[in-house]
Amino acid sequence: MRLCAWYLYGEKHRGYALNPVANFHLQNGAVLWRINWMADTSPRGLAGSCGMMANYRYFLEDTAANSAAYLGTKQIKASEQVLSLVSQFQQSSKL
Repeated sequence: MRLCAWYLYGEKHRGYALNPVANFHLQNGAVLWRINWMADTSPRGLAGSCGMMANYRYFLEDTAANSAAYLGTKQIKASEQVLSLVSQFQQSSKL
């Protein structure tokens, strides 16, 4: 879960989210909301993401500001759950 949070939040390509689905939602002003363990137990889900799925949440009043922040300063808006997982990853990682 921590590694998944880091991948979606911290791994970048030219400053933007490396994951194409994350990049799509973040460009449109979503918040990286939640990471779900074993949410996709299909063979494809297990092979592609170890069964994990991410939820992106759109707060309509914030989408324009979130999109502008992401496109302008490459800042990803994320929930406390995701930020906590990212912090745990950073504390235990040797990156």
